[in-house]
Amino acid sequence: MARHAMLIEDEPNIAEAIRFLLHRDGWQVSVLGEGGSAEARVREARPDLVILDLMLPGRSGLEILQGLRADPLTQSLPVMMLTAKGQGRDRAAAEQAGADLFMAKPFSNAEFVAAARSLIPV
Repeated sequence: MARHAMLIEDEPNIAEAIRFLLHRDGWQVSVLGEGGSAEARVREARPDLVILDLMLPGRSGLEILQGLRADPLTQSLPVMMLTAKGQGRDRAAAEQAGADLFMAKPFSNAEFVAAARSLIPV
């Protein structure tokens, strides 16, 4: 059965690139372009991995991550945080909120797929 990633990313070009990379690697990918309904959608879809942009319309990636970590249903779900700002402050906040992995944009395709695989081994 294919691994399922839910990608929460508001930039269509980035979302499509990530969807393509993971799909080519055998993943099923759901894409959500805003943060407002993200937690509810994650609970419904029950993905193996959440890939979460830090800056989103509706609700920030950090707020979503904190909500997921506070819920027993999703608290151990692997989460990879994405951000265009690779600043240490963002990384520290994401790690403190419970991100499993932090990836700064831009990233190499191989690096991204390897990171996703590291969180959900086949």
